[in-house]
Amino acid sequence: MGPALCAMAALLAGCGGDDGGSGSSISGGPAPVASATPTPAPSTAACSLTSRQAWAKATLDEWYLFPDNLAFNVQPAGYTTVDAYIDALVAPARALGRDRYFTYLTSIREENAYYETGTSAGFGFRLSYDEPTFRVLVSETFENTPASAAGIERGAEIFAVNGVSVTSLFASGGANAVYAAFGPPDPGVSRMLGIRARSGAERTVTIQKASFALDPVSDRYGAQVLTSGGQRVGYINLRTFIDTAEPDLAGAFARFRAEGITQLIVDLRYNGGGLIRTAQALGNLMAANRAGQPFGEITYRASKSAENERFAFQPPAQAIAATRVAFIATGDSASASELVINAFTPYLGTNMALVGSNTYGKPVGQIAIDRPECDDRLRVVALRTVNAAGQGDYYRGLATTVPVTCTARDDLSRQLGDPAEGMIATALQWLGSGSCTPISVTATASASAARTGTPAERRLLQPAQPSTTVERELPGAF
Repeated sequence: MGPALCAMAALLAGCGGDDGGSGSSISGGPAPVASATPTPAPSTAACSLTSRQAWAKATLDEWYLFPDNLAFNVQPAGYTTVDAYIDALVAPARALGRDRYFTYLTSIREENAYYETGTSAGFGFRLSYDEPTFRVLVSETFENTPASAAGIERGAEIFAVNGVSVTSLFASGGANAVYAAFGPPDPGVSRMLGIRARSGAERTVTIQKASFALDPVSDRYGAQVLTSGGQRVGYINLRTFIDTAEPDLAGAFARFRAEGITQLIVDLRYNGGGLIRTAQALGNLMAANRAGQPFGEITYRASKSAENERFAFQPPAQAIAATRVAFIATGDSASASELVINAFTPYLGTNMALVGSNTYGKPVGQIAIDRPECDDRLRVVALRTVNAAGQGDYYRGLATTVPVTCTARDDLSRQLGDPAEGMIATALQWLGSGSCTPISVTATASASAARTGTPAERRLLQPAQPSTTVERELPGAF
């Protein structure tokens, strides 16, 4: 990669050690994999473990945002994978809560497929589980996927996988055992699932994973105009920040503008992050009255300060001038989600609220350094983001910085977009009356280390350390 790195090529990726993803084509055939730059097959000679480790180390030495928090006494010969070596190098920063698996090696082909088209493979649903009951529940089903074809909907319980009860899986190995039971994210992988609908009716279905392209703004409930107390409110639910979200967002806001909408609910409850340019696109659509005003700033380490960039609002023709905004978020809302929320704090102040629970706490982003001959992309934490007031470093989540917060619980008994759903109802209540119960934030090093809420909190089901783009950007998705 050349010395100049534009922020628009940077990534505010998902939550690392705490977040997940999925996509599919119900026909079962693999969807075409997009790649902005064709990647040649890895060369054995150029891509030895030693060579790749040396490349990763040199890249971190040049770009890592926290150079003083890199381990300098780590010998590559002691590690059998590049990933393990990277983990050892950034361990000091992780111990400080600054890099919770945000620096990692990934595949150029796989990542391009996700960010450009939303393509991945899976059943096409998002799962969560309740603590301490350890019931696995469907939080969301994606359109045109094996899960939607099987009639599996939000609020259903999965009580068995291939004849083994979820209770037994939790007992044998906790959430990791349950996660593993659903199998790898490969087309053709099938599982027999015991499903209990919200009505209590039980059935057994066998479904097979397939390639599909995720719709980042659901055609069913992703963009709506809600009416509450005589007020008309625009509702937007964004699943992930990828390129294909931008036309959907523009279309939704064109409708809001045509109908004179100025109050919004922006639902980012499961959104693990993604592309900075898509975060800017969403922010610009909310800021018709802020053209040229500061949106935020991206800063690099001192030796790379020439790459620092301030960027302003550039509202398109579809933009509205949002006057009051309720941002729905949870501990799985991270990175690009947090960037958008943080950007509006200096402008809206008490006319915006964080509804749900505390966010993940990731005020840093990654750049992509590619080694095409090996299909290697090193996502290295190299930048931090701040808003127009210079506010950033929200490692404990945005509930510690947003002036108004409203606690609310994800209500799986109702569909997303339903004005009676718990989080949406709380957002509408605040928009109407300005009153709500604040989120309680514990004095912890990070939001994800000790999430807020009741002891029986619901958490998205995901691996302890994500290894794919989907696992990072679509927490809880299978």
